Amino acid sequence: MAEIISVRFRSEGKQYYFNPQGLVCHPGDGLIVETAGGVEYATCVRGNFILAETELAAPLRPVLRHATKEDMQVVERNREKEKYAFRVCQEKILEHNLEMKLVNVECSFEGNKILFFFTSEGRVDFRALVKSLAAIFHTRIELRQIGIRDEAKMLGGLGICGRPFCCASFLRDFQPVSIKMAKTQNLSLNPTKISGTCGRLMCCLKYEQEAYEDLMKDAPRMDSFVETPDGAGTIISVNTLREKVRVRLDSEPDSLKTYHNSEIRVIRSGKGKRPEGYVEPPKEELAKLRKVTESPEDQYRREQAALAAALDDFMAEHGSRQQPESHGGHTSRRRRGDKGRKAEQAEKALEAAVEREKEKQEAKEKSRRRRNGGHGKKETPAETESVKQQPETPKTPAEGKKEGASRRRHRGGRGRGHGAGAPNPEQQAAPQEKAKKPTAPAEDKSEGGEKKNHRPRWHKRGHHRGGGKPTPPAEG
Repeated sequence: MAEIISVRFRSEGKQYYFNPQGLVCHPGDGLIVETAGGVEYATCVRGNFILAETELAAPLRPVLRHATKEDMQVVERNREKEKYAFRVCQEKILEHNLEMKLVNVECSFEGNKILFFFTSEGRVDFRALVKSLAAIFHTRIELRQIGIRDEAKMLGGLGICGRPFCCASFLRDFQPVSIKMAKTQNLSLNPTKISGTCGRLMCCLKYEQEAYEDLMKDAPRMDSFVETPDGAGTIISVNTLREKVRVRLDSEPDSLKTYHNSEIRVIRSGKGKRPEGYVEPPKEELAKLRKVTESPEDQYRREQAALAAALDDFMAEHGSRQQPESHGGHTSRRRRGDKGRKAEQAEKALEAAVEREKEKQEAKEKSRRRRNGGHGKKETPAETESVKQQPETPKTPAEGKKEGASRRRHRGGRGRGHGAGAPNPEQQAAPQEKAKKPTAPAEDKSEGGEKKNHRPRWHKRGHHRGGGKPTPPAEG
């Protein structure tokens, strides 16, 4: 593993790896590096990172130092020198009457070499031009012929899509582009529509070529004879991305119908004669080829039904539905459009149904308590289930009368010796006691000074909230 950095010498140039030699570099930093042509100024594109040595082609050249203010001044002087050299070279080209177009000029950091880039349709004899330029600048002169794509990369500009050139912004290497790519993608073969500003085929044709090649493996060919759910016909056009074809049916030659690739059966691929002895299958068999597609509305209804079923299962398991967190009176989820309103209506209807079910359960619980006299404790679901499971034993008439008399005595009497419906002395004295002390119960003190309640022990021990239904003692 080796620690390296990535730098670029020009804004449109390639990226190169260098050895930082312990220096910490950040993107955008100016660096002075050592190259095969001497010392050069470069801009850091990617800071220190680790890369396997097997991925490095050759030993990396080192980074000498970070660029100083003096180095930046040298770079500015070189830029001014490049502009001056460009004007002088154009004048000399006209003077020597050479068929060449000057594109760009680069001056080395040390100023010992000037590089001129030009384009030309053929070979150019520029030996006289080199001597004239060397006599003016007194340095090494180098002329390099480049292609038209390299010219567009250096100059930059806007493509027909309205964006900057790919080669001048992010594309570093030119990939081969052929007219076959335009045919595969069903593009118009008009040169003005598939060519870039440089006059060559657009580099973006290469971007989607692999996707089209994968789709074309399963797509039928043009002019193929196929069977469709509506009958046999011939393919007129193929939409590769949507995986659909347009077919002219033999039974309806004046109309075209569109089918998915999975809905057709290829009988003859490409152009050719119709298969001899071919008999079209019956309509019932062809109808099996039709692919049933679910509309967005049906899919939405199915999802809502599944959600309602899940909520019902949750209610059956937990007994209550958790409300969604709200903020400012609105739910945290945002719904827009008709689908959102339908979802809210469905959820409100579901909540109303849940509330009605809860009210029914509460009403049943209240009625059960009234039937039990209102004195028993609230039974748990397990106790209720156990009571339901116990078979009821039929009672004799004598036992029924005895139980009824005992229940009347228990409800009506307040003390020992009072029959059903007999007034209690404590109840007669209650208004006077409440006038004096509304909240104090009627109490009496024994000889020992201890407070003693008038209620008998059997009533206090048995007749309290949640205590069940005790049987009063037998009357003496």
